[in-house]
Amino acid sequence: MMGRPLSLILAVAVLLFGWDASAQSSDSSCPKTFTVGDAKTYQTCNDLQTLGATLAYTYVVENGSLDIAFQAAPAASGGWVAWGINPQGLAMIGTQALIAFQSSNGSTVVGTYDVQSKSTVTPSPISLTVTNKSAVYERSSGKITIFASLVLGSNQTSINQVWQVGSSVTNSTPAIHSTAPADLSSLGTLDLQSGTSSVSSGISHQTLKNRHGVLTVVSWGILMPIGIMIARYAKTFKAADPAWFYLHAFCQTSGYIIGVSGWGTGLKLGSYSKGVEQTSHRKIGIALFCFATLQIFALLLRPKKNHKFRIYWNIYHHSVGYTVIILSIINIFKGFDILDPEKKWKNAYIGVIIALGVIAAILEIVTWIIFFQRKSKNSTNRVNRVSEMNGISSIQSHV
Repeated sequence: MMGRPLSLILAVAVLLFGWDASAQSSDSSCPKTFTVGDAKTYQTCNDLQTLGATLAYTYVVENGSLDIAFQAAPAASGGWVAWGINPQGLAMIGTQALIAFQSSNGSTVVGTYDVQSKSTVTPSPISLTVTNKSAVYERSSGKITIFASLVLGSNQTSINQVWQVGSSVTNSTPAIHSTAPADLSSLGTLDLQSGTSSVSSGISHQTLKNRHGVLTVVSWGILMPIGIMIARYAKTFKAADPAWFYLHAFCQTSGYIIGVSGWGTGLKLGSYSKGVEQTSHRKIGIALFCFATLQIFALLLRPKKNHKFRIYWNIYHHSVGYTVIILSIINIFKGFDILDPEKKWKNAYIGVIIALGVIAAILEIVTWIIFFQRKSKNSTNRVNRVSEMNGISSIQSHV
């Protein structure tokens, strides 16, 4: 009986580990030559990791001059595109950005923006020296290209670049961009000499998201519910005692350990996306971690069955356990909405939840049938014992 849920866990884990929408491969479509009045050719051109963006540039290491041509399509008609350098690290906040859009008179303009807020970004001076900035809109492709010359520190070999696209602009103030995975992954380190662009020297942003999703689903979303089902239904069968308790403890402890690993990757993801917070997902995750930790302490505080405080421990243990399951399922679906993987992964988890629900419903019925059968049997035995006692008393009175 227990082999099937464990096989189900392994199958789903393998399925979910295939959920890998990692880096987009670059191709040879990146143009090195752009025409704005006179044609201008750049030394290097990169297809950036997300948003269909490209960056062409020429870098002179001796004087630190960087000429760039950044091209991307706005998220919607009338939207904006942006490219910038963040001297502080790989994050949106702190980016010294160039943002371009079509103005009300139809011309394409580009301005400087010091990004210090995730909600409102207004035109402002930036810490970099920028000259010859301009922008053009290509009606045929719907793309905007930003041209500019920047002065970096001499002998600087790499920069933290951030790029983004948005859907609308009001009074030169760009509207907040989407928080889809592609938008949150639009940053990386650019080696100016080799021309290579990467998310970081460690685990990629997308890989970390995939691991976070898999660890969370397997731990809070599968192991924990199965552990509760074991405690609820397996102990009904006398032959399963005390094996059910060890299976229950194994599932809950394993789920907690894996879940904490998933929680840790979530914290790391937050450091990758400073200034962008998934508020409700984050708060539920913190609450989930706290309640699950309380459940682990329940193992240490478990009184004996005949102890006078056992009833209060049961209330605490059961209420916190079911709270963990409810919060975990809610947060997993919030995570699906944030990561926005292919629909089949969300459907796979829905299938797992339905399967566990059906199994739980069947076992609930079986549990109640066994309960009433035992109750009826106990009542019959009690009546028989009373009858026997009455018979003995009657014989003794005649004697």
